[in-house]
Amino acid sequence: MFFPGTMRINDKGHLEIGGCDTTQLAQEFGTPLYVMDEELIRANCRLYRDTFARLYPQSQVAYAGKAFLTTAMCRLLEEEGLALDVVSGGEIYTALAAGFPAEKMIFHGNNKTPAEIQLALSSGVGCFVVDSISELELLEKLAAAAGKKVTIYLRIKPGIEAHTHHYIQTGQVDSKFGLGLADGQAFTAVVKAIKMPHLELKGLHCHIGSQIFDLKPFQLAAQVMMDFIAEIREKTGFLIQDLDLGGGLGIRYLCSDLPVSISNYLGTIVEAVQERAAAHNLPLPKLLIEPGRSIVGEAGTTLYTVGTIKEVPGVRQYVAVDGGMMDNLRTALYEAKYEAILANRALAPRKQLVSIAGRACESGDMLIWDIMLPPLVRGDLLAVLSTGAYHYSMANNYNRYTRPAVVFVQNGQADLVVKRETYEDLIRNDIIPERLQKKH
Repeated sequence: MFFPGTMRINDKGHLEIGGCDTTQLAQEFGTPLYVMDEELIRANCRLYRDTFARLYPQSQVAYAGKAFLTTAMCRLLEEEGLALDVVSGGEIYTALAAGFPAEKMIFHGNNKTPAEIQLALSSGVGCFVVDSISELELLEKLAAAAGKKVTIYLRIKPGIEAHTHHYIQTGQVDSKFGLGLADGQAFTAVVKAIKMPHLELKGLHCHIGSQIFDLKPFQLAAQVMMDFIAEIREKTGFLIQDLDLGGGLGIRYLCSDLPVSISNYLGTIVEAVQERAAAHNLPLPKLLIEPGRSIVGEAGTTLYTVGTIKEVPGVRQYVAVDGGMMDNLRTALYEAKYEAILANRALAPRKQLVSIAGRACESGDMLIWDIMLPPLVRGDLLAVLSTGAYHYSMANNYNRYTRPAVVFVQNGQADLVVKRETYEDLIRNDIIPERLQKKH
């Protein structure tokens, strides 16, 4: 097992996070429950911020909100001095509701709607990352109507395939994201953007994928982007000022995972940018990165209560918990794998091979296939590790299950940051038309 952040086993043999006994958290807040280690989140924010500033003073860390975003998370990010990468009107609204400064938001998305663009324009969002020539034209039109000039980056496909699940590769040529270099779309977009009176082209952006353990793709992406900046200057005389290299750094989901350190990742991209700037006689651009998973991923743990235990003779033992693909879609979506620990008997010997099943009416609703755990009984508390990223943010109401609560824990204090949904919440937006009303 690995124990990220403040996680430990206390003298009662219970799993403890942020100084809080997880069995008590389950009693107070119920299960399933997302538990976020606030101290670890803040430590990761500071490691990114301070290391980047030391290696490359003209830099900015922007947290990728899609990994995990609530109003409380927005307050934490502002306190830690990070900017915020948002991808929807809902994420913008969440950040604004928390009082997060709009000028520190970077608005991504491959199909921003006119309504979302207008929300961002009226709110004063600091930068739009334009994903297509079609969006470039729409943004110019809407900015003109609003009487505003907006800062933009262009999202570029550097043509690099990172070694990760194909659903989370984004930098290769065949991707729904960004403008291609090889097909000339990126350069065409640059020329168009320069001429648009209500858009100020300030930077380029790329993101090659997620959960990446190899530094080479990051290095290559930085080199390709700097080469493109040099090409733009050579052919148009226009100088790109900012370079946003996205995120994608992997984390530990299994004991066997060997993620790259934040310091080595930052050192690699900084060195690549500096080397290419010198080779092309370019001034160093402002450098931005957008980590998400590597800030919150290992800081999250999901607590479940064990329910039905079913033996299929000669095949396997299924252990069902009170959650599933409704609160963790990643196993069904990406075939993700996890470590887990029996939170209420954390020191008990692991001597039984089981598979952890969710309770959704889907055969594919499995959280963990084949894991060694102590013999389990109904009512045990199971903790699944590294569930801080893309778990709450992907939670859903399949089978009309309610979404879990979220707590921040630190120094023995647990604070509710998202309330557990109720059955009333499930039908809040339902409407029965007059023709279907019961006749009295």
